[in-house]
Amino acid sequence: MEILIILGYAVILGLVAPYLTTKSGEYGALVPPTIAAIAGSVLWIALTLFGFKYEEAWIWIIIMLAMPVFMIIVSSRIAAARIHAREEAKKA
Repeated sequence: MEILIILGYAVILGLVAPYLTTKSGEYGALVPPTIAAIAGSVLWIALTLFGFKYEEAWIWIIIMLAMPVFMIIVSSRIAAARIHAREEAKKA
């Protein structure tokens, strides 16, 4: 059930993603929330396996801080890769 909260948070991050990143036109509108959802889900599973309890605040703090960081980093890398590929295609 808690994973639904993480997915809802990913949707909210996806709504504010165009305002957080400068090159948001280089990828689709669903890329940032998908990245955030995947990162949050994988991190949630990893932290659960490491022994964090759902009732403790630490798992929530880590997830809520890590999801936007992963989203911004991966989205900007995707945008940079697409810009680089477009420039390479123009040269060829």
